[in-house]
Amino acid sequence: MHAQYEIQGGDFTKAGLASSEVKKMLKQLNLDPKIIKRIAVAMYEAEVNVVAHAYHGIMDIELNTEKIIIKVQDTGPGIADIDKAMEEGFSTASKEVREMGFGAGMGLPNIKKNADELILNSKINKGTEVKLVFYLNHQ
Repeated sequence: MHAQYEIQGGDFTKAGLASSEVKKMLKQLNLDPKIIKRIAVAMYEAEVNVVAHAYHGIMDIELNTEKIIIKVQDTGPGIADIDKAMEEGFSTASKEVREMGFGAGMGLPNIKKNADELILNSKINKGTEVKLVFYLNHQ
Protein backbone atom coordinates (compact mmCIF):
# COMPACT_ATOMS: atom_id res chain seq x y z
CA MET A 1 0.00 0.00 0.00
CA HIS A 2 1.17 3.51 -0.79
CA ALA A 3 -0.13 6.92 0.22
CA GLN A 4 1.17 10.43 -0.18
CA TYR A 5 0.22 13.71 1.49
CA GLU A 6 1.21 17.30 0.85
CA ILE A 7 2.01 19.44 3.87
CA GLN A 8 1.87 23.21 3.62
CA GLY A 9 4.28 25.15 5.78
CA GLY A 10 2.58 27.55 8.16
CA ASP A 11 -0.88 25.96 7.80
CA PHE A 12 -1.56 24.85 11.37
CA THR A 13 -5.26 24.29 10.59
CA LYS A 14 -4.25 21.13 8.69
CA ALA A 15 -1.36 20.02 10.90
CA GLY A 16 -1.98 16.41 11.86
CA LEU A 17 -4.35 15.63 9.00
CA ALA A 18 -2.07 13.10 7.30
CA SER A 19 -1.14 11.32 10.53
CA SER A 20 -4.81 11.14 11.52
CA GLU A 21 -5.82 9.61 8.17
CA VAL A 22 -3.01 7.05 8.29
CA LYS A 23 -3.93 6.15 11.88
CA LYS A 24 -7.52 5.39 10.77
CA MET A 25 -6.22 3.31 7.87
CA LEU A 26 -3.90 1.29 10.12
CA LYS A 27 -6.76 0.62 12.56
CA GLN A 28 -8.84 -0.74 9.67
CA LEU A 29 -5.95 -3.10 8.88
CA ASN A 30 -6.11 -4.37 12.47
CA LEU A 31 -2.51 -3.58 13.29
CA ASP A 32 -1.36 -3.78 16.89
CA PRO A 33 -2.66 -0.66 18.70
CA LYS A 34 0.77 -0.12 20.32
CA ILE A 35 2.43 0.06 16.90
CA ILE A 36 -0.32 2.33 15.58
CA LYS A 37 0.22 4.71 18.47
CA ARG A 38 3.99 4.85 17.89
CA ILE A 39 3.48 5.48 14.17
CA ALA A 40 0.83 8.15 14.76
CA VAL A 41 2.95 10.03 17.32
CA ALA A 42 6.05 10.04 15.11
CA MET A 43 4.07 11.00 11.99
CA TYR A 44 2.32 13.83 13.81
CA GLU A 45 5.61 15.23 15.10
CA ALA A 46 7.18 15.04 11.63
CA GLU A 47 4.14 16.69 10.09
CA VAL A 48 4.09 19.53 12.63
CA ASN A 49 7.82 20.07 12.10
CA VAL A 50 7.15 20.73 8.41
CA VAL A 51 4.26 23.09 9.21
CA ALA A 52 6.30 24.96 11.83
CA HIS A 53 9.67 25.16 10.11
CA ALA A 54 9.41 24.60 6.34
CA TYR A 55 7.69 26.09 3.31
CA HIS A 56 6.27 22.87 1.91
CA GLY A 57 6.60 19.13 2.37
CA ILE A 58 5.59 15.73 1.07
CA MET A 59 4.86 12.77 3.34
CA ASP A 60 5.17 9.45 1.56
CA ILE A 61 3.95 6.23 3.22
CA GLU A 62 4.82 2.70 2.10
CA LEU A 63 3.27 -0.25 3.92
CA ASN A 64 3.93 -3.94 3.41
CA THR A 65 3.49 -7.00 5.60
CA GLU A 66 6.80 -6.42 7.42
CA LYS A 67 7.13 -2.68 7.90
CA ILE A 68 5.88 0.81 7.27
CA ILE A 69 8.27 3.39 5.86
CA ILE A 70 7.44 7.06 6.14
CA LYS A 71 9.50 9.62 4.24
CA VAL A 72 9.01 13.30 4.82
CA GLN A 73 10.79 15.70 2.50
CA ASP A 74 10.50 19.43 2.89
CA THR A 75 11.76 22.57 1.29
CA GLY A 76 12.83 25.05 3.89
CA PRO A 77 15.72 26.46 5.87
CA GLY A 78 17.12 23.06 6.85
CA ILE A 79 18.57 22.09 10.23
CA ALA A 80 21.89 23.74 11.05
CA ASP A 81 22.87 21.38 13.89
CA ILE A 82 21.13 18.00 13.81
CA ASP A 83 22.73 16.81 17.07
CA LYS A 84 21.47 19.92 18.87
CA ALA A 85 18.02 19.56 17.25
CA MET A 86 17.79 16.03 18.67
CA GLU A 87 18.12 17.37 22.24
CA GLU A 88 14.87 17.53 24.21
CA GLY A 89 13.77 21.13 24.65
CA PHE A 90 15.91 22.62 21.87
CA SER A 91 13.82 24.53 19.34
CA THR A 92 14.26 27.07 16.59
CA ALA A 93 10.51 27.70 16.37
CA SER A 94 9.41 31.31 16.03
CA LYS A 95 7.69 33.19 18.83
CA GLU A 96 4.40 32.95 16.88
CA VAL A 97 4.68 29.17 16.59
CA ARG A 98 5.43 28.85 20.31
CA GLU A 99 2.45 31.06 21.17
CA MET A 100 0.22 28.59 19.30
CA GLY A 101 1.47 25.81 21.58
CA PHE A 102 4.01 24.25 19.22
CA GLY A 103 7.79 24.41 19.11
CA ALA A 104 8.61 22.94 22.53
CA GLY A 105 11.63 21.10 21.16
CA MET A 106 10.18 17.61 21.57
CA GLY A 107 9.41 16.79 17.92
CA LEU A 108 12.61 15.05 16.85
CA PRO A 109 13.21 13.39 20.25
CA ASN A 110 9.64 11.99 20.16
CA ILE A 111 10.15 10.76 16.61
CA LYS A 112 13.38 9.02 17.64
CA LYS A 113 11.69 7.41 20.68
CA ASN A 114 8.83 5.99 18.62
CA ALA A 115 10.47 4.92 15.35
CA ASP A 116 12.47 1.72 15.01
CA GLU A 117 14.76 3.57 12.61
CA LEU A 118 15.25 7.28 12.02
CA ILE A 119 17.39 8.66 9.22
CA LEU A 120 17.65 12.44 9.06
CA ASN A 121 19.38 14.48 6.39
CA SER A 122 19.27 18.23 6.06
CA LYS A 123 20.83 20.87 3.84
CA ILE A 124 20.87 24.51 4.86
CA ASN A 125 18.59 26.67 2.66
CA LYS A 126 17.36 23.54 0.82
CA GLY A 127 15.36 21.42 3.23
CA THR A 128 15.19 18.29 5.32
CA GLU A 129 14.45 14.64 4.66
CA VAL A 130 13.30 12.35 7.44
CA LYS A 131 12.90 8.61 6.95
CA LEU A 132 11.09 6.58 9.60
CA VAL A 133 10.84 2.81 9.68
CA PHE A 134 8.48 0.83 11.89
CA TYR A 135 8.70 -2.97 11.95
CA LEU A 136 5.23 -4.44 12.30
CA ASN A 137 6.22 -7.73 13.89
CA HIS A 138 8.11 -6.46 16.91
CA GLN A 139 7.23 -4.19 19.77
